[in-house]
Amino acid sequence: MKNVTLILDDGTRLCGRSFGYDTPVAGEVVFNTAMTGYPESLTDPTGQIPVDPETNAVVEGGIEAQAEQVMKNLAAVLEAAGTSFDKVVKTTCFIQDMNDFAAFNAIYAKYFVSLPARSCVEVAKLPKGVLCEVELIAER
Repeated sequence: MKNVTLILDDGTRLCGRSFGYDTPVAGEVVFNTAMTGYPESLTDPTGQIPVDPETNAVVEGGIEAQAEQVMKNLAAVLEAAGTSFDKVVKTTCFIQDMNDFAAFNAIYAKYFVSLPARSCVEVAKLPKGVLCEVELIAER
């Protein structure tokens, strides 16, 4: 496993644990937030919610169905950016009810096999009344 230190342009050092076995990033990565927000080698697509892109409707069926749609949406965004789930270095997960964590995590684990750093928090309300949202940072 590789350890990574993210260095913001103001000198702030953020130390993290492994971002996966075959991730080429190791050592220090400089974030030039004043210029672009993220270095060219990283992408941070907008957080994804469980909306079916064909119908623009929220997927019904509980946390499992919604988590699965979020992962499908993330897969499409990652592919469009020229990257994939194995290049994700950090996720932030928002769920409406922490009691749904185990069910959400079972779906999450099928996609994020490289074990990126993750935060997961319970929130009072998400857009369109969905049960979960995931945002991420990935290498290109």
